[in-house]
Amino acid sequence: MPETPPKTAALYRMVMEKHVCPFGLKSKALLESEGYSVEDHWLTTREQTEAFKREHDVDTTPQTFIGGVRIGGHDDLRRHFGKPVKDPDATSYAPVLAIFAMAALMALGAAWAATGLVLTVRGVEWFVAFAMCILAIQKLQDVDGFATMFLGYDLLARRWVRYAYLYPFAEALAGVLMIARALPWVSIPVAGFIGTVGAVSVIYAVYVQKREIKCACVGGNSKVPLGFVSLTENLMMVAMAVWMLFTAT
Repeated sequence: MPETPPKTAALYRMVMEKHVCPFGLKSKALLESEGYSVEDHWLTTREQTEAFKREHDVDTTPQTFIGGVRIGGHDDLRRHFGKPVKDPDATSYAPVLAIFAMAALMALGAAWAATGLVLTVRGVEWFVAFAMCILAIQKLQDVDGFATMFLGYDLLARRWVRYAYLYPFAEALAGVLMIARALPWVSIPVAGFIGTVGAVSVIYAVYVQKREIKCACVGGNSKVPLGFVSLTENLMMVAMAVWMLFTAT
């Protein structure tokens, strides 16, 4: 029985002293995972890269050739193998779900360390407070970007722009104080207020005006749709504030 000839592909990618193209590395790894032997051609200078692009009339590198036919860049290579290609403009709940999942795991770990039990009331409190802090971190990375997106739907921020800039700090403050169960006379009204205003704003924008916009909950570059998840975040803060009001000592 004749042997099947090995599958080979030629890859041209930028490999320079101060820059190694990440998409070139991803293309090489993808080809190898598909069983290809890769002829790895390095473009080691800007001049060499520009000459290659002119020769093949392409705008970017890396470029992959299979059987002498140009397949294209990394996204084109994924399409060639029937793999999905991420749409950079597509909406996604992944960021906020990742935050809630990590907050839950952190709360479980903290509860286990503190009490020897996994499921505790304190662990639920920590989950909400940890989630608030992580969400605040996302906003604090680019407060101006967050504020710009937040102004698109928050009712109070539209009337008082400074509120959009204060919100991430208020969320962080309430979250930290709730983790410590310290100064409840600060954390409870702050969480209750921003949560209530946020919930009303989301309900009005999504369910009354029927708008399809992005949520600023995970920062100014968010692709998370404004809707149920955003409303849940705000209602969690309100519920936490109410709970602490009745349990604070």
